[in-house]
Amino acid sequence: MLENILTLLMLIMLQAVLGFDNLLYISLESAKAPKEAQKKVRAWGIGLAIVLRIVLLLVILSVIDKFKAPVWSPDWSFFKAEFNVHSIIVLLGGAFILYTAIKEIFHMVYLEEHAEGEKKVQSIGKTITLIMIMNVVFSFDSILAATALTDVRWVMASAIIIGGILMIVLSDRIANFLAKNRLYEILGLFILFLVGVMLVSEGGHLAHMDFIWGGQDHYITPMSKATFYFILAILVIVDVVQGRYQKKLIAEHERNEQKAKAEAEA
Repeated sequence: MLENILTLLMLIMLQAVLGFDNLLYISLESAKAPKEAQKKVRAWGIGLAIVLRIVLLLVILSVIDKFKAPVWSPDWSFFKAEFNVHSIIVLLGGAFILYTAIKEIFHMVYLEEHAEGEKKVQSIGKTITLIMIMNVVFSFDSILAATALTDVRWVMASAIIIGGILMIVLSDRIANFLAKNRLYEILGLFILFLVGVMLVSEGGHLAHMDFIWGGQDHYITPMSKATFYFILAILVIVDVVQGRYQKKLIAEHERNEQKAKAEAEA
């Protein structure tokens, strides 16, 4: 029993570490829903995803070999791969996140949807569906890690439920922080873009993708979590330093204007 409890705690910690990128996506996606329904959207999206995660866990436990078995193996002169169900899901999820991040960054650059009256609102059903689907995509790593750590189903199911409840609480806090600090939305979108790159590289690695040119093999290697968090830390540090420097420049500009105004009045 003690061993199961320790494994449960380890799985909860694992979900917390692997779930940061998921939380960021949930917070940014829920912001597209009507303001009064955003908290409900996050709760429903994650809640339904918890149910799907448990179903997915049971499916993986029963057909785990089929998830790893190749379903398509192209062997061309310039490209080779062995796609399985796992790799396809991760690749599609990463591609969708890349598309979402690029689209939102494009809108920010051209100042579309920023005016309060012109902001496009996404339907509640669509937002919940997207959160639910992407939550399942993000859960693959944690579920496969759980199957490697234990074969006790109630331990794995409990970790999924507890992790989901923590995600609901933390997603509200992250969403509120982004709502109060709009400038960090840009940082969040670039982190989301980085998440998409990480998932695409992981899916390519799972599919053993090999691009061939110049007579040499160029295999896709996955971005490690350590690399992801290192780049994430650099992005946050750069954003904080740039923000403080910008405030300093604004304050200096205001002082110069006041000084010029005082000299003109004198």
